[in-house]
Amino acid sequence: MENELRHRQEKKGYASMRVVYDITMSILILGMGALMLLGTTLKITQISSLDPLMRYMFAGICFLYGGFRLYRGIRRDY
Repeated sequence: MENELRHRQEKKGYASMRVVYDITMSILILGMGALMLLGTTLKITQISSLDPLMRYMFAGICFLYGGFRLYRGIRRDY
């Protein structure tokens, strides 16, 4: 009985930790995608010097993966 209760509490703690981790990582990854898109308007020289096609491809990948992480964090299916 006690072991089952302890196992349930550990599983709940793990799930809540994963939610926080997934949402935090999605915010960071989505922010990186936004930085790649807005790098020229913000006049960041390291980003402005990159090939525009590569910047847009990397930003798209960041948005896709960040959106997936956000969806997974919101869904909470662990």
